[in-house]
Formats: sequence, C-alpha cells, structure tokens
Amino acid sequence: MSTGGVTSVVFGALILAFLLAFVRLARGPSLPDRVVALDLMATLAVGFIATYAVATGQALYVDLALVLALVAFLGTVAFAHYIEKGGRSWRRI
Repeated sequence: MSTGGVTSVVFGALILAFLLAFVRLARGPSLPDRVVALDLMATLAVGFIATYAVATGQALYVDLALVLALVAFLGTVAFAHYIEKGGRSWRRI
C-alpha cells in the first residue's frame, strides 16, 4: 500500500471516530461524558493535523498539533476542576 493509500485509510478512520465522538458529545447523557467526548475530539484533531503533516511533509504542522494538544489538556483539566468543585449538578434527573 502506498503512502497516499495509508493516509487515506487513516483519514477515514479519524473521520469515523470523530463522528462517533460527536454523537457522544451531542447525546450525553451527563456532563462528564460530554467532557470526555470533547477531549477525544480534540485528540482526534491532533491526529488529523499530524497525519496531514506526514502526508505533506510539512514539519510546521507538528508544532500546531502540539499546541492544540496542550490547550486541549488544559481545557480538560479546567472542566475536571469545575465538575469536582460542584459548579453545576451534572447528574441526570
């Protein structure tokens, strides 16, 4: 399989995973489920960027993926802190 074929398969798998994560983000059922789905979507976006960087041979995109990964991590930590402190009741009634 050529490099173009491999990247096409990887992009297809990432798109499928992104759609499944979006369904979990939309349906819930609770706030922690949505936070995990949003974190997964950010991680998948890093995967998209990294795959694109490999496909095009542009190392600049790896820096962009690293920045996105760090911002996503900080966002997840902030959400976890918010949930732990009880900012809002996340349990389904």
